[in-house]
Amino acid sequence: MKGEIVQLWVYLSATPLFGLTATLVAYLAAVKIHEKFGSKPILNPVVIAVIMLVIMLPVTGMDYATYFDGAQFIHFLLGPATVALAVPLYRQMRKLRTVFFPLMSAIVAGIISGGISAVYIAEFLGASIETALSLAPKSVTAPVAMGIAEAIGGLPSLTAILVVTTGVIGAIIGTRLFDLIGCNDDSVKGVAMGVTSHGIGTARAFQVSSEMGAFSGLAMALSALFTSMLLPWLLTLMGYL
Repeated sequence: MKGEIVQLWVYLSATPLFGLTATLVAYLAAVKIHEKFGSKPILNPVVIAVIMLVIMLPVTGMDYATYFDGAQFIHFLLGPATVALAVPLYRQMRKLRTVFFPLMSAIVAGIISGGISAVYIAEFLGASIETALSLAPKSVTAPVAMGIAEAIGGLPSLTAILVVTTGVIGAIIGTRLFDLIGCNDDSVKGVAMGVTSHGIGTARAFQVSSEMGAFSGLAMALSALFTSMLLPWLLTLMGYL
């Protein structure tokens, strides 16, 4: 049995399958841990899986490029998964029609307040202008945020880290915060999660309810669109560009 495991390890570590297998195993283990401890938000499966993989790479001596050769298939699936968010949203079309204008107003308000506050707070705390501009698109899904950061003079690599951190924090404290302020409408909570915590927050929203997840997915998509259009203009008005 031990010899078979060693042979399997040698085979996987020498092929791109290792990255894919390691990612799936890490996430499944993270889900089990999440469920075992009462599905507490702080034990977010994405966070746990990322920690496992970060530890695994130096332990196995594998560089990130080699790992990604196998894991890129999961990266490819992000596109179809995002499109698939339209299915639960379609089931909420009746409610969407009744809250469309308040929803759009909330998304625009969230983009403006989130971007401006991030830049001002970073500058107040002594951050460089590059760091402040890297923070501005932190609440948008990573590929879009990195593109915006590069266009406005930020650091795309720093933005990527900030995007993941923002999503993780939102997923961990979001639902608890809604309870504290007495927010009970899943569509409202979903919009808040999508605008502030993009994909990771949306995944957490689907754990709460399909309605919350559907509205979070919509807010995430519209937030990416509106941020790419509005943020450079806002920063120009503020004198940063």
